[in-house]
Amino acid sequence: MRRILTAAGSLAAAAALVVGLAACTADPLADQYRAGDNKGYIAANGFQTAEIPADSRGEPVDFAGTLDDGSTVSSSDYDGKVLVVNFWYATCGPCIIEAPRLEQAYKTFEGQDVAFLGINTYDQPSTAQSFARDHDISYPSAMAVNDAELKLAFNDKTPLNATPTTLVLDKQGRVAARIVGELPEASILEAIVRTLVAEGA
Repeated sequence: MRRILTAAGSLAAAAALVVGLAACTADPLADQYRAGDNKGYIAANGFQTAEIPADSRGEPVDFAGTLDDGSTVSSSDYDGKVLVVNFWYATCGPCIIEAPRLEQAYKTFEGQDVAFLGINTYDQPSTAQSFARDHDISYPSAMAVNDAELKLAFNDKTPLNATPTTLVLDKQGRVAARIVGELPEASILEAIVRTLVAEGA
């Protein structure tokens, strides 16, 4: 599954798939996430991930926002935990498809130093809550549509109009992995999270 596509034609085709199939966005994300140490790859279905070595991770993400139930949330709530942050909105087709896989991964790590947070980039709270009920999502979501500061906190980490995108933050709050497009299976995310849980253990 993790095959590197090196031929120019294959890369062009895969990049088109990233835009057209795996994410609800018009941004050409392929080049952005292949840049740097070339840890990323693009599979034939347009799914793409990049894992960042510990010594190459940036500064911790400092964020604060409001959940769909009106309560507040901030990065300090997750100190010492691996945090999975999924960017989504209710009518994004790939977001709907991957939702049960994210919930499965969330359930896998219940009781461990792992947390999940959705960031809804488009909807109002009532829509986000309806989505969670309809798709049996039990982890919380913050609302970004009218929150400029929350958007700014992640602006240099991922294009916020690229959905679905999932960031995995290490225990220090630094971005350690990016998953662009629909998550094909929960086990991929689970493997990344397990690696980060084990860091410094």
